[in-house]
Amino acid sequence: MKNIRNFCIIAHIDHGKSTLADRLLEFTKTVSNRDMQAQLLDNMDLERERGITIKSHAIQMTYLYKGEEFTLNLIDTPGHVDFSYEVSRSIAACEGALLLVDASQGTEAQTISNLYLAINHNLTIIPVLNKVDLPGARPEEIKDEMVDLLGCERDDIIPASGKEGIGIKEILDAIIERVPAPVGDPEAPLQALIFDSVFNSYRGIEVIFRIKNGSIKKGDKVKFMNTGKEYFADEIGTLGLVQIPKQVVECGDVGYLISGIKVAKEVKVGDTITHLHRQASESIVGFSEVKPMVFAGIYPVDTTEFEELRDAMEKLQLNDAALVWEPETSAALGFGFRCGFLGMLHMEIVQERLEREFDMTVITTVPSVQFRITNTKDQLINISAPSEMPEPNLINWIEEPYINAQIITKSDYIGPILTLCMDKRGMLKNQVYLTAERVELQFRLPLAEVVFDFFDKLKTISKGYASLDYDLAGYEESDMVKLDVMLNGEPVDALSAIVHRTKAYEWGKKLCEKLRELIPRQMFEIAIQAAIGQKIIARETVKAMRKDVLAKCYGGDISRKRKLLEKQKKGKKRMRQVGNVEIPQEAFMAVLKIN
Repeated sequence: MKNIRNFCIIAHIDHGKSTLADRLLEFTKTVSNRDMQAQLLDNMDLERERGITIKSHAIQMTYLYKGEEFTLNLIDTPGHVDFSYEVSRSIAACEGALLLVDASQGTEAQTISNLYLAINHNLTIIPVLNKVDLPGARPEEIKDEMVDLLGCERDDIIPASGKEGIGIKEILDAIIERVPAPVGDPEAPLQALIFDSVFNSYRGIEVIFRIKNGSIKKGDKVKFMNTGKEYFADEIGTLGLVQIPKQVVECGDVGYLISGIKVAKEVKVGDTITHLHRQASESIVGFSEVKPMVFAGIYPVDTTEFEELRDAMEKLQLNDAALVWEPETSAALGFGFRCGFLGMLHMEIVQERLEREFDMTVITTVPSVQFRITNTKDQLINISAPSEMPEPNLINWIEEPYINAQIITKSDYIGPILTLCMDKRGMLKNQVYLTAERVELQFRLPLAEVVFDFFDKLKTISKGYASLDYDLAGYEESDMVKLDVMLNGEPVDALSAIVHRTKAYEWGKKLCEKLRELIPRQMFEIAIQAAIGQKIIARETVKAMRKDVLAKCYGGDISRKRKLLEKQKKGKKRMRQVGNVEIPQEAFMAVLKIN
């Protein structure tokens, strides 16, 4: 065990984690030159296209240090705030973390929140100043920032460049010298923490774990402590670029287990694996439960594909433990699922993955949060979709969820951020200067205002610097109304939203304008209306396409032309009664684009 090191790479988005991981793999000759490609661990097409890491990826390297061979388990993590749950799970499986800071951009928000995650798990932090070869690098200034943030010595910071391969040997040496070897008792009963899982259509579910105590041999009978299920360890091994089967995985190591598990629900990330005949007395305390922030409905475009979609959701949940879902129905869209996501990017990625990996075309409804309603019979009802909301005359009061938000930003941007939060019905609770340049603002905000585009706007006005971290603060009474959207008098429940009364008119007007652009013209006129209860508050009209019936009428009396136009008008009227309006997928997403 003394020759094993488990570490992860954490940083703000785009500070060069995946590129540095490439150089480490090259330097330790884990990957041959022939197999090498940029961002090697980002093996999903979606990750490569967008240039972001979505999943944590574990890989094992061996490195010769002073004549001794060391096993290094590296986990490359995402940087975006929507995937922080991936980061927290990776951190639970490690003893050390490389904290990367971009030499031109400096410490940013996600750097800080990921750093706190690592410190809470007592990880050894190795500070690395990445991208020192850039022309815009400010190494001395940023070293000062890192010393302030970490309280480390200036000499502890390793200057490096993932692109040029500078400082790679120093990083590997530092990992071996500074990161402690895993602690655990090889003789104790088996305790292994499941921190990830992948669905393989040929071999069932592959479970990725980290052993805290004991060891596991091929063919052992194991038990998952939370679900109580029992399996044979048909194949175990460690994770290289491809899986490397082994006879035994020792204490402190990271490995995978295949036992032909077919049912997705049987594997829970954060569960503990133990031996059936020599069980551990207690399970490992894993990581906190995931808190979904945004709820949206996902429906199959073809209603007959509901069961396939359920299957796809179960398989996707294995690979993305932050996804939460339950079945629901909608009058306009049929059967589907109410899903909880960590944020808007997470929602977009889930939708893309369903389409690419499982070939499911889906419609996503307007995202919302969960409200609490006390009705006239004094019953408390939780609603997470506008369609569940009772009539206004049956409601005593409505409560909406509030959050405590911490925003860390440069002091230059305090003004615009205050304006943004006040605009979102927020209250400033506290303001603390961390350094002369950086300030922490604490707000109390309604969650409903935060789910749409708050994060994007915050990033825009602070030039990408500000970071947001939040936790739920409970419910408060609020004047919320249900805004219905009607097409030719027919309400479309998938476009309804629950909004604050002060914003309802503006919201309805913008939504109608947006829909007018997106709904294609038909042979008949379409009236788009926004209403609160029976009261129409906004209307737009999509004009009918018209055939020029007067083309053959030249000269002569006006009454002949009038007769033809009247005839056309009657036809249009009849058409409108029988015609139904096709709503494109973009229209359902229009609500997100309202600023």
